[in-house]
Amino acid sequence: MYEIKINRKKAIKNWWYYYKWYVICGIILLGIACNLIINALGLWKKKPDIQIAYIGKTALPQDTISALEQAFTSIAGDYNQDGKIIVKVNQYIDGIQNSDVETAYYEYASEISLIGDISDCESYFFLMDDPDNFQREFQLLAARDGSCPDTMDYAAGKVIAWSDCTTLAEMELGSYTTIVLGETLTGSNQELLSTLFLGRRCFFTDDRTDNVEQCSTLWELLADTAK
Repeated sequence: MYEIKINRKKAIKNWWYYYKWYVICGIILLGIACNLIINALGLWKKKPDIQIAYIGKTALPQDTISALEQAFTSIAGDYNQDGKIIVKVNQYIDGIQNSDVETAYYEYASEISLIGDISDCESYFFLMDDPDNFQREFQLLAARDGSCPDTMDYAAGKVIAWSDCTTLAEMELGSYTTIVLGETLTGSNQELLSTLFLGRRCFFTDDRTDNVEQCSTLWELLADTAK
């Protein structure tokens, strides 16, 4: 019996000697795979308190996106009570029929992502350069009382012009630097956003965005400071 135990220990030791690096590498690869899956599912990331969908003919510079997120962070709250105020801006390029294959593909993918955003009730706010076109296409902008449109209509009375909203227009947003076709461009974030319109979505079903009541309160605050 004692010899069997000795032989078993030797066999295990011998197996470990030859295969230990396979085991170690397997554990490392398994850890990497688990990390990738968890990150893809967002299980380790804190959820945004507010999501804003930007829909425009051209993408906003990353500096502008960062300034916009920071600006809304300053007027929002920790709605999901996770210890941090997070605002996320989702960019969607829409409204251009481009003959360039690469650009057309990018715009098509962006449109599919926007539909996914709408379907999953991710963004509560919509920042647009052409709200009438958006409303004709999706009929999603809420009326002043938060209700959904009964018939095909326009964005009038459903959006706030950025430049007309004191809270938005007086924010210190700094400047942006971006590269377009190899040329470095700089400008004012506030000036870039001044031509846009802000609206909020309505809900045709029982599905809602996260923190919908708090977002609605923030919308009322912004609407009250608009001309």
